[in-house]
Parts: sequence; structure tokens; C-alpha cells
Amino acid sequence: MKFTKFFISCVVIVVASAFAAVSAFSQTDPDKTLSPFFHVQGDPGIDSLPLKDTQVEVAISGVIADVRVRQTYLNEGSRAINATYVFPASTRAAVYGMQMRIRDEIITAKIKEREVAKQEFEAAKKEGKSASLLEQDRPNVFTMNLANIMPQDQIVIELRYTEILIPTDGVYEFVYPTVIGPRYSSTNKDDPAKGEAVKTSHLRESKQPTSTLHISTRISAGLPIQELSSPSHQIAPAWQSPNIADLSLNEPDAFQGNRDFILKYRLSGDQINSGLLLFQGEHENFFLYMAQPPQRVRAEEIPPREYIFVVDVSGSMEGFPLETAKRLLQELIGNLRPTDHFNVVLFSGDSTVLSETPLQANAENVSRAFSLIDQQRGNGGTELLEAMKRAMDLPHQKGIARSIILVTDGYISAEKEAFDHIRNNLGRANIFSFGIGSSVNRYLIEGVAKAGMGEPFVITDEAEAAATAAKFREYIQNPLLTNVELRANGFDIYDVQPKVLPDLFARRPVIVFGKWRGPVTGTFELTGMSGQGAYSSVLDVSSVKQDEGNRALRYLWARSRISELSDYGARFVDDACVKEITSLGLKYNLLTQYTSFIAVREKIVNPNGDASDVNQAVPLPLGVSDMAIGSEPELILMLMLGAIFATVVFIRRRFTLAAVTNIAAK
Repeated sequence: MKFTKFFISCVVIVVASAFAAVSAFSQTDPDKTLSPFFHVQGDPGIDSLPLKDTQVEVAISGVIADVRVRQTYLNEGSRAINATYVFPASTRAAVYGMQMRIRDEIITAKIKEREVAKQEFEAAKKEGKSASLLEQDRPNVFTMNLANIMPQDQIVIELRYTEILIPTDGVYEFVYPTVIGPRYSSTNKDDPAKGEAVKTSHLRESKQPTSTLHISTRISAGLPIQELSSPSHQIAPAWQSPNIADLSLNEPDAFQGNRDFILKYRLSGDQINSGLLLFQGEHENFFLYMAQPPQRVRAEEIPPREYIFVVDVSGSMEGFPLETAKRLLQELIGNLRPTDHFNVVLFSGDSTVLSETPLQANAENVSRAFSLIDQQRGNGGTELLEAMKRAMDLPHQKGIARSIILVTDGYISAEKEAFDHIRNNLGRANIFSFGIGSSVNRYLIEGVAKAGMGEPFVITDEAEAAATAAKFREYIQNPLLTNVELRANGFDIYDVQPKVLPDLFARRPVIVFGKWRGPVTGTFELTGMSGQGAYSSVLDVSSVKQDEGNRALRYLWARSRISELSDYGARFVDDACVKEITSLGLKYNLLTQYTSFIAVREKIVNPNGDASDVNQAVPLPLGVSDMAIGSEPELILMLMLGAIFATVVFIRRRFTLAAVTNIAAK
């Protein structure tokens, strides 16, 4: 009997592991730019809606990518089809246009309040009209429902979106993904965080994509372009000027749509270069100003530095998180220059400060900090906001680049208050976040980084601690300008974001955008303090040519404002925020969580309203074997059911054998 219990326990573990595997399968990277694709559910192999062709036109202006995607599908079956169009993208994507073309008829989608659009779609569906509805489930997950696609109908879906390109180590990267894999789809409209992976059938490894892929790109960088390349495809750039390049895929790659298209480039210059993009609209004009750090930084260019380490020592940090935090701080503090200053703020239920004034990073003070940090064991609650306020209020000398580094697992509830305090005090310090723990609160870690206009860093495993810490140290160690200000002289600007500028770092450009009115005259002047003293750079506005390719600036400005209003999470969005987000979505024709695109073909094509849901196979990513298909949840569940069946059979046999043995004994 003991053996039976042991066997059952093992099966329970197997079953639990299977459920865990299914859950893990359902997760995707929430911030990765993914490819749009059709997902149609139902009986496989009966009807299909295959992708025939994808044409992508990309216009990159400075740090903005404006993208037009046209995908052609054909209902090759004999029945009317209802389908769902899943469009995951990066959290920075702003979808501002959609068209549906059926045969020779083009239906331009209209932006409407979400519930109004949904009601119109359902009504059209019941009436037998072809219709499409594009909704935002999350900032990076969009779904479009299609109704009444008739046999042999050719559907061309055109989407327009724009996104900002954030450089990493000075390299800009644009990605258009073409590979279709498991994708996220919200199953709870009230709580989009609760969802499951879309079940998609795949072609076998030997099957090549049958659709064609054509990508053309124009880069107007505002600064000279260097190191233009594509690690994924062969490209043929044609240079219009040092700042402008046109490129397209070489012909053999037109049929290779089973891997992401990746484009990388760097902007030239060993000095701090500035650039300006302008777009004059019918009713409003928009600008984007950027100060790009040089590729190489000399030690004498770095201004005096001060680092304040705000460290979570609450109960949840006990164990691996706190021990890793100690090693991180020892490495960061131990590598400071003797001319640097630093301080340490430890917080749990309350906060402790190493010193009321900045400490010089000499051997004695570094040893003093190590001793304080090493004594921590992890206990109490987590009062982040008060710790951040205390760090901000510590004495600060003008002309010194001050950076506050938050180290925490993020288990607090006052996220919005912390974000607001950081954003409102950008001029007083640079804010960087470092999350440590097996399951950190990424919402807080990423929110702190975004509010502080920096990058989030996370360690979830001890094995990755050293490499991540080294990367973090490189990121924060080279401020180039502090006390940064941007003034427009003789150029009338308004609605400028951000209102306060952070320091200019070697790995982080300064980006400012807003609106302007009146003549294109005057100057932008960027000032600050470097290691060599006062710095000033003047850019003549009248020398900048306006480019139609910069039209995406209006959507970027609106998307950024919407992001500022909504990125703290739905629980923080009050009625006033909802009203403003809705108003911005309607005014700028943007998809938001409160506005949707609706397109209805008024012609009744399916009078009885009956339409089937079908499923179609898609190609595997390049280099992925058929083994990947076998890891789908259906197979896991089959193995789980098999284990349960084997357990039942085993137990029955055990009891039968026991009964026979008892009878024989009697």
C-alpha cells in the first residue's frame, strides 16, 4: 500500500508539472514587437484563409518608425468565414489607421468609442455584412474580428502604426517580425492581464512559406548614418545623402518570410550632436528634438558624479534577493572613482541613511558602506515612497550628476505615488531601477525606469547576476551633461514633453517633442555642465527642412501623452483620465483601450448570417524543428490524461491482486 501511495504521489507531481508547462507555454514577452497574423478557429483542413503576400513600407524619421503593412488573404473554401486577426506589437506602437479591401471595394475604418464600435460590429455580423473590428486588449496586444468573409473573397488588410526606436549602446534597431508562433490573446476584456496563448497549427519543418514578403525602408535620421546593416536579410541600400538612405530586400529574400526582419544603424559623431524633425499639419505642427551622445566618451568629459543607492531590506528581500543586492552594491560602490561621491539609503518599514551628506568614495567610506550593508538581514514592511523622498531631499551640489539607483524586488502597493514623485523630480536626479528576485514586480521596476526615462534591469537568477550588474554599471557610469536645459529662442513651442530633462548619458540620448506655431524661425539651445565646464549647443530652426515622412510625429506625441495617462495601470485611471484618453484617441485617430477601429461593408453578402470558424497552419520559424510542435499544450494534456489512466489501471490491478492473495490465504 505504501508503494501505491508513492506511485500516486509521483503521478500527482507529473500532472502538476503538466499544468505548469501549459501555463508556461501561455506566456510571451510582453514588450516584444510581434507580427500580425490571422487566427481562425475550428475544424482544420476543411477551409482556410492563407496569407498570400505581405508588403511592408517603413519610413524612419530620426527615432520614429512609421509603418504601413498590407497583407493579402484568400478564402479558398466553400463557406463563409469568421476570423480573428491578432496583432501583437511593442508597447510603443501607436496604431492610427486601418483599411479593409474586399475585391475592388475599400472600406476605411473609423475610430469610435470602444463599446459603440463593438455594438456596430455585432449588428453588422448578424445582418450578414462583411465587417472588421480592431480593438486594443493591452498596450501591446491588438485583436481584430472579421465577419462574413465569403468563399473566394480576397481580403487585403492595411494597418498603419508608428513607434519610437530607443537606441541600445548607441545602436538603433527596427524589427518587423514575420514569424508566426504562439501568441497572446486576452480572454477577459475587463482584465486583459488574464489570457491564454492562441492555439495555432504549424506546417512541418520541411514546408517552406508559400507567401511572399516585400519590405522597403527609408531612413531620414537627422544626423549622418553609420553602420547600416541587417543581420537577418540581405539589403541593398541606396544613399540619397549622409542622413538619408533607401533600402529594400534583395529579390531572393522576398520568399523568406519565416524569420524576423531586423535593421540596425548607428548615428555618427564623436561630439554631442543635435537634430530636429519638423512636421507641419493642417491644424497643428509637431517637432522632435534629439541630442545624440557621442560613440566614444573621454574621461575628462564626464562631470563629477554622485550615486545614492536606495536599497530594499524588507522581509521579502530575505535570502537570494538581499544577498545578491549586497554583492551588487559592493561591486558598484567598489568601482567608484575617488573623485565620486555616494550615499546609501536602506528602507523597509522606515529608512536608514548612511550619511546626511554625500561621502567621498575613498577606502574608508567604502568600507563603512560595506559594513552597513553586510549587517542587513531582511525584515519589516516596504515604504518605498518615503525612502525615495528622503534620497531626493539629501543635500546636492549643483553641477554634479546625481543618480539614484533603486534596488528592490518591487513588492509594494504605492506604485503610482512613487512614479509621480520620480517624474516630478527629474531635474533633481537621474533614476535607475534594478529588480532582484525570482519573481519581481516588473510593473514597478519598469515603471520606475520609465518615469525616470531610463532602462530597467532585472536579476531573477544568481547565475546572471554578475553579467547583468556589469551591464548596469556601464549604463550608469558615463553621464556627459548634467543640469540639462533646452530653450527655444524665437520659436513658439508648447505642449512639450518631457517638461524636465534628465542628464545626458553616453548610452541614453535626450529626446524632446511637442508642438509649435508660427513661422519656422529662431533657435534651439541645449545647455548643461560637462566635465570640462559649461556646455552650449545652438541649432538654427530655419535650416531644418520639413519632411512629409515626419507625419508620424503627431501620433507619437498623442501616444506618449496617452502612455503617460494610462501606463500606470487601469486601477489608477480615473474618470478624468478615461475622458482625456478617449478624446485623444478620437482626435488623433488612435487605437486605445477606450477607442476602436470599425469598418463595415454596407452590402449584405450573407443573408442568413451563418459563418464557420476554421483553422489554418502557418510556417515554423527558420531553424525550429518539428519537436517544437510536439510541445504544444494539447500534447501535454494528452500525456497528463495518459498518466491518470495508467494510475487507475495500476490501482485496479493492485487491489485485484490483493483480493486474490487474501482469498488464497483463507
